[in-house]
Amino acid sequence: MHPDLIRFNGFAIHTYGVLVAAGFLAGVAFSIREGRLAGIPKQQILDLCFYLLLAAIIGSRLLYVILYLDEYLESPLAIFAIWKGGLVFSGGLIAALVTGLVLAGRWKMGMWRTADVMAPGIALGQAIGRIGCFFAGCCYGDPTDAFCAVTFTDPDSLAPLFTPLHPTQLYSSGALLLIFLILWAFRNHTKWQGQVFCLYVFLHSSARLIIEEFRGDARGEVFGGAMTVTQLVAMILLAASIIAWIVLKRKHSTQ
Repeated sequence: MHPDLIRFNGFAIHTYGVLVAAGFLAGVAFSIREGRLAGIPKQQILDLCFYLLLAAIIGSRLLYVILYLDEYLESPLAIFAIWKGGLVFSGGLIAALVTGLVLAGRWKMGMWRTADVMAPGIALGQAIGRIGCFFAGCCYGDPTDAFCAVTFTDPDSLAPLFTPLHPTQLYSSGALLLIFLILWAFRNHTKWQGQVFCLYVFLHSSARLIIEEFRGDARGEVFGGAMTVTQLVAMILLAASIIAWIVLKRKHSTQ
């Protein structure tokens, strides 16, 4: 669509980076607001968000390197060249979720309470960041003649040019915005800590499983091509969210 927001004398500000940064800041701002209502200090939320961002970058890069290990064995230093692209969101999500839960527990913030506070902000940040994917042309969909098809024409776009494609980036953004609204409405009607977070993981994973069916970019395959790595991760997280919901609910009912 429009990969570069500004280009001048060889200098470029990429639309993707701007929107991902905007999404991160929006998620942080919302989490600070929710944290204040839950009695969590602003500085703790800020510290946690920093480590979540770091974990997401490392996790997404690590999974990409694992998927294309042969290429990086030939040029190990290229592993650190993340500005050239090569991030798998699923790896970043797992790393961020694990890091957040561990740190919230270690910092005595209340692990599940903090997870509930952070979940809506994460969904909001992702919804904005996925629009950046649309402008960059990454995470593009399969060719289609559907009424909603989009055609990329910018030569710097990462998507195939002049071919009508499913706008999977917008599907993801719309789904995440809906998830954010659901979580925001649900957060004041919970019966036990962890409900909002489990619902986020469940809804996010379900959306990913559906939208993945329309994706056209290479994301790595498992089980002989039966599913993508992203679908496998989504299924694992989906199962984990259901198990966590059952365990936490039983724990609450026995108290």
